[in-house]
Amino acid sequence: MKNQSLLKTVMLLCVALLFLHSCEEKKKDKQDDDAITDVKTESSYDLADAETTSTCNCESDWFPHTQTKAPAEGANSPFAASETANCIFHQWSWQKFLWLTVPDATASKTPLFLRDASITQVDPYMKPVTIPSGVLLALSTKDAEQAGSSAILESNPNFNTNGVAGTVFYAIYMNNTMNTAAKGFAKGLHNGTIKPSNSKAFPVGSFELKTSWIPTSVIPAADLANYYTTNASIDGKTVEVAMLGMHVVGVVENHPEFIWATFEHNNLAPAFNWTEGTASADTEKLLFKKGSVSTIDGIKWTGTSMSEAYSLFEYGVPRVKGGTPTTNFMTTSQSEPENYNNIKNIDASVAEKLTDVWNNYAYTGSIWINTDGLTPAEQIALIIKEGSSIGSATPGSVARGSLNSANITMETYTQTFNSSLASINVSNLTNCFSCHSAQSFSSGTPKSPIYISHVFDGYLQSQKGASETEIDIMKVKEFQQIFIEKNKK
Repeated sequence: MKNQSLLKTVMLLCVALLFLHSCEEKKKDKQDDDAITDVKTESSYDLADAETTSTCNCESDWFPHTQTKAPAEGANSPFAASETANCIFHQWSWQKFLWLTVPDATASKTPLFLRDASITQVDPYMKPVTIPSGVLLALSTKDAEQAGSSAILESNPNFNTNGVAGTVFYAIYMNNTMNTAAKGFAKGLHNGTIKPSNSKAFPVGSFELKTSWIPTSVIPAADLANYYTTNASIDGKTVEVAMLGMHVVGVVENHPEFIWATFEHNNLAPAFNWTEGTASADTEKLLFKKGSVSTIDGIKWTGTSMSEAYSLFEYGVPRVKGGTPTTNFMTTSQSEPENYNNIKNIDASVAEKLTDVWNNYAYTGSIWINTDGLTPAEQIALIIKEGSSIGSATPGSVARGSLNSANITMETYTQTFNSSLASINVSNLTNCFSCHSAQSFSSGTPKSPIYISHVFDGYLQSQKGASETEIDIMKVKEFQQIFIEKNKK
């Protein structure tokens, strides 16, 4: 695969994601304003009110799932308040996922994100993906490498009776709101009406998705009903696939950095138990073989999947070794156990009400930054000022939520950059913002919230005439710079 050797040596620096950006500023540079046409920023649906009790729950009007409405995200949403509660970010994440997976009335129960014309599958350079007739998505071996590590994730061959492992594939989606804004920004940057370093941000309502899939042939027939399955084209061949995970990354009022939420099937792998110092399973899992491990080896890419992948931190909430599950939370910029308990509670409340196949998928956390009390201009300035430190988890930092967020199917081998479990501490945690910052990976490294999306930045470079190979090399150089900066601190 092109660039594989180069990417493998360097790109292990970054927790992957491809995604995203931000809400429209109120104060704008007049020259920049003229370059972009207005984009709709407000959902017409009602968002559940912010949770007012001590327990973070779903809302009853999210169900039945066939009628879940999209969350409001703009001026009339809970995010417009000058002070926000942790729970509303988790409520938005779940409601957004439920809306995106609303099934249609056909026997196939196709989810909204695969049938809505306003949501398009794109490649890592924002180019629309051609979907062959008879299938709902197209997957490619050349895009099977995980971002940040170039790893090829394969399933546990012992999970099925055939003893065969399957490759995990990825598909990216972008909605029209973000796509339209992205093209407008690219045009302005090209004709000079927008400066390379600028205060632009993606409008409220913009979102990207990243999904992971695997051929159903590696899943026992008795278990298939527990997965959403559909037909996909893989390198031109029609194959039935099962969805394993989804990143849901979207802009809401006052959060131009996007909320970065992630969901996984609930039978993929265990979470590391920091009290006992092991990750273990008494049955075969899709990505983890029966047994117990106590080292970091299963989540470090060495060229081969070991079937020992595990989630480093449950719900992306950092812990320290030893202690008890109620006391061994790492001291970070996010108060715990509030965030951990909110995720656990909302997952349980959704599970009680959700009755279709999506009940087998769980929310494993999200990350955002603290923008309470800041004006739109101040939010943009903060994102630019923080740079590659925007995801720092040290006490006093601005990152909130799941400070070591990762999806076991997408960031398997970039959950940490450390060589051992013992060396992990609050100063070297990784999350979505470890790679996705305001710094572009283009020449001169200009800064703007719009560069947080690597899909947009890739598109921008392609519009300038750069090849996919050249764009990949730019990403490598950015990762190198981030890595060097972090090691100097």
